[in-house]
Amino acid sequence: MILKDAVFVYQMKELEAIKWHGRYHTHGQNDYELHYFVQGAGKFLSGDTLYNITPGTLFLTSPGVKHSIKVKDPGSPITYYALLIQPEGGDQDVEELLKEEIRRRPWYAIGSNYRFFFEELRERGMSGIKNLQKAAIHQLISFLYILSEGEDLSFHREGNVHLEKALRLMQNNVMGDLNLDDIAGRLELSQAYFIRLFRRRMGTTPMKYYTRLKVEAAGAMLTSTNMTTAAIAERLCFYSEFHFSRVFKQYTGHAPSIYRKNFLQRLGTAGKIQINDQEGKK
Repeated sequence: MILKDAVFVYQMKELEAIKWHGRYHTHGQNDYELHYFVQGAGKFLSGDTLYNITPGTLFLTSPGVKHSIKVKDPGSPITYYALLIQPEGGDQDVEELLKEEIRRRPWYAIGSNYRFFFEELRERGMSGIKNLQKAAIHQLISFLYILSEGEDLSFHREGNVHLEKALRLMQNNVMGDLNLDDIAGRLELSQAYFIRLFRRRMGTTPMKYYTRLKVEAAGAMLTSTNMTTAAIAERLCFYSEFHFSRVFKQYTGHAPSIYRKNFLQRLGTAGKIQINDQEGKK
């Protein structure tokens, strides 16, 4: 099986972003898609069936089936993960599993405590490192088999619980100004232990991850709004427009103005900002 794409869409509320993600579309001939919603409310249209989106809902979509995401209220923006997968020739069992699950029940209420699981899949699957990509595929296949049996989907070892809370805190405060002491204090962990735990499981430091979330949010604003870089910098609590521009370029390789110019017509893929290996610090 190939994990073709894994994206995180943060607080979909800008008009053009809502329009793009709300389009009625399908993917490749052999592509299955998973959507896991962690925030907000709306509707998920799959084929001719309309489902409610609530935090913790998971949807499976078959190849060739058109689908779209409808925001209920821009004041309650939707945040979600989307995974695009493609079974290969030797994955007949996995493909049959997907077909059966979609036929039997294309949506699940698994709860909203799986941010870390899906974030880890995204990090490993999009890492470009062959062994980590394979690990992500095995994690996902295991998840699908457990899902099919209706078993407890708990991946919550003690460390995972802390990371789940940390991710929720950072993702919910992308437009805030958290620092390391804030996050570690909320988790009731020492800063040193929290950094070691986060780095070991996520491959980066907490503050670099938090800054990357801000950069991803900035990329969405640049491609779906007419906000100035100064306004975006202020919205995301950067120290100044210059600081925002410097950090954005460190993480993406592009100045905000160039990024907007290059990607304005590519909303949807523009949300998948390419992050440099040498990340900057906020």
